[in-house]
Amino acid sequence: MDLYYDPIIDEHVGRGPLGLIAPTWYFAPQRPEFARAGWQALAQRSGIFSNQPLAGLDNPANLVNLLQLAGEFADSDLKKSIWEQAEHYIEPCWDNQRGEFTLAFNLNEAHPRGQWNARSMAGWVCNQGDWSKLFNEPNLDKFSRPTVTGVDFPNFALSQANWSEGSLKLAVQAMNKNLQGSMTSMRINNLGDQPNWSVREASGQTRKIAVIDSQLQLTLPADNQTVRILPAA
Repeated sequence: MDLYYDPIIDEHVGRGPLGLIAPTWYFAPQRPEFARAGWQALAQRSGIFSNQPLAGLDNPANLVNLLQLAGEFADSDLKKSIWEQAEHYIEPCWDNQRGEFTLAFNLNEAHPRGQWNARSMAGWVCNQGDWSKLFNEPNLDKFSRPTVTGVDFPNFALSQANWSEGSLKLAVQAMNKNLQGSMTSMRINNLGDQPNWSVREASGQTRKIAVIDSQLQLTLPADNQTVRILPAA
């Protein structure tokens, strides 16, 4: 199978297993039978089911394919084993000042490969079948639920932001130690008709806050502690 064929110059690119493996991520939500075949081809090339050390991990392009697709197709134990074996080859790096975690893949380059990092992290965050569910079982309710905007990123980021059981849970993380514990502001909208809300701090203390111009103006400490925003009694 070709990854790409140019009929003008009669050129076949990526002929062989790569032609099936490379588009597997895109096949998964739409043509699962093709995607499964691509995953099986990659698994066979890598020796996943042979009880031997995985092959091809020293090639970053092959490694990224494996890490990404394992997120969609491997069960939790297999995925864990793949990442453990990949540890030596991905070169995880943490920039404490910029608050950035990246994979350098032992390439000795000035900047990390953005596309390879994104694809690898897609495999890291996905559990088996998650990528396909995004398209085939979409959560459309999220568009009408409370939404956080105006975060002062990259100085601050939300390590937690989820709506469950009638409340919004938030945790703010600072970019670095210099900003740890600082106060930062954000806005919350899509609050419906509820005019007053409560903020329950990690310490258990509660304070009330009113909706102004259809949104909450919220100030929180960047301490990575979970607070709950819920309708006031």
